[in-house]
Formats: sequence, C-alpha cells, structure tokens
Amino acid sequence: MSVRPAWEVRENEDATRWFDVRLVFTDGALVEALAVVAGGCVGVEDVRAQPALSVDDLAVLADWIEDSLAEACGAGTGAAPEGRGGQGRRARPAWPPGARGRWLVAQEYRAAQQEGADPVLAVMCATGHSRRTSLRLIGQARDAGLLPPRRARR
Repeated sequence: MSVRPAWEVRENEDATRWFDVRLVFTDGALVEALAVVAGGCVGVEDVRAQPALSVDDLAVLADWIEDSLAEACGAGTGAAPEGRGGQGRRARPAWPPGARGRWLVAQEYRAAQQEGADPVLAVMCATGHSRRTSLRLIGQARDAGLLPPRRARR
C-alpha cells in the first residue's frame, strides 16, 4: 500500500488533509482512493477499483487504510498524532466498554441528530471506529433501549 499526501488546508490550529491511497493486491486487483483526515476522523471521498469492490469490501475500506493514514499524518508533523502518545499504532481514543459505552454512543447519536448532523459520523468521530463498528455500537445502544428503533424504509 502507498499513501501520498495530496493537499492540506489549515484553518487556525486545525488541518484537513487529503491523501492519495493505492492498494495493489497479489491477485492483481487495484484500489485507488482519495481519503480525507480531519478532526481525528477518516473519510473516503472517492474510490476506484479494478475489479469493482463488493459492498462488504467497500464497507471495510477505511479499516484497510486506517493504520497507513495514521502513520502518514504523524510523519508529516514530525510528532505522534494527538492521542497516540507514542504507544500503539492506532489514534483511537479510549472508549469505555459495556453499558457506559452504549450510553455514550446514544448521547453522541442524539446530539448529532439535534444539530442536524450525521449521527453515524458523529459516533465514528467520537469512538474512532469504522462505520461498520460504529453501526454495530449504535445497534447495541438500540437493543439496550437507549435509542428508538430504526424507522422502516419505504
């Protein structure tokens, strides 16, 4: 895998960085993505794959590139990214397990809804987990009765 900085936008002390990510698999498959790192969250803005990715593969793409992006962010500043403290490879905040964690997920989810923001993205940013893991945590909070049931899609 290769990760190259594409560009960076700074506003005050905050920086939003875009990276070109390229994954080449042993079977000849190729994935190219444009990833953005801002506020401790990773987003994927564009993906091109040959052959096309399955929905399951697309869902875990951020997990595939997370460690490489964390390293690229740390390498650009000459210091470890905030929260890493030089220990471990992931820039993931500590998130309490069990009932306390489910309660916090529900709080983040509801706060984002009230602000008109994407609640799943808010949980992703708060926990530092991928979309898939955040959806699982949200489901656990629903199962515990901390969030209302999902609305049926029509």
